[in-house]
Amino acid sequence: MDRGIYHAPVSLSRWLPVAVWMGVIFAFSAVPSLSSGLGGWDLVLRKCAHMTEYAILAALVVRASGSYALGFALAVAYACTDEFHQTFVRGRHGSPVDVCIDAAGALIGLGVCSKAIGRDRARRLWRGRSRSPRA
Repeated sequence: MDRGIYHAPVSLSRWLPVAVWMGVIFAFSAVPSLSSGLGGWDLVLRKCAHMTEYAILAALVVRASGSYALGFALAVAYACTDEFHQTFVRGRHGSPVDVCIDAAGALIGLGVCSKAIGRDRARRLWRGRSRSPRA
């Protein structure tokens, strides 16, 4: 039996949520105006939403790949493409500052993910090992 075919459903079940979440981010970025009408709070809420979107994306990538570095890199790369996408949407604009905010959100997501998984498991994932060196 070909092992690649055997493991395909597992891989799909891990990466499908990543792809779906990227689609959600893309859909929100295609909305011309997300103003809530709350004045100064509007900016704060939108930036918090950006951070949350990318925190979730980074955590989903870690779940799929087991790599914190890939989680961060993919989230930041997607943030760059998202900001570029927004330059084509009427009423929106791409901003390097938003990429930095998204990167901060990804780091927060990775931190929460690390705490949830546990320090020992996080160290093994970071180093790319499936078993503890002491085992």
